[in-house]
Amino acid sequence: MRPPRHRVARRAVVWWSTRILSGTALAAGAPALAALAVPALGTPPEVLTTALWWAAAALGGAGLATAAVVPQWRFRVHRWEVTDTAVYTASGWLWQEWRVAPMSRVQTVDTQRGPLQRLFRLADVVVTTASAAGPISIKGIDGDRARSVAAELTEAAHNTEGDAT
Repeated sequence: MRPPRHRVARRAVVWWSTRILSGTALAAGAPALAALAVPALGTPPEVLTTALWWAAAALGGAGLATAAVVPQWRFRVHRWEVTDTAVYTASGWLWQEWRVAPMSRVQTVDTQRGPLQRLFRLADVVVTTASAAGPISIKGIDGDRARSVAAELTEAAHNTEGDAT
């Protein structure tokens, strides 16, 4: 079986990077703020302040490394395709997953857009199927394309014989 044909939007790399860097700022910022606040509480042991700065640096460095590698890797792996007979997705980072949902099993088709996705003009298409594995998600595609894919999937599922169970 060949990989699905379409990649996510290139802007998804920036979206994923922004999400990682936002989390990194919060994670590294907490010990940095604590290191700044501890002296105001009295005379702290130098070891405590140093440890807090090292923790902030370690969390910041790990977050920056993650932001440099993970979004690029996800862009290489995440793919999707819709045919007359099925929806195909490939996703994951360390644990990669290929999903195929026959049109006859499609129950609902939704689009989702969070605040950052709207900023980057991206959306997700979520295809709920009659499967214990849960819905298939196409994450990080162009917002306009997501609407057309959702409409195409809805029409194809409607025209496909089967009861989606």
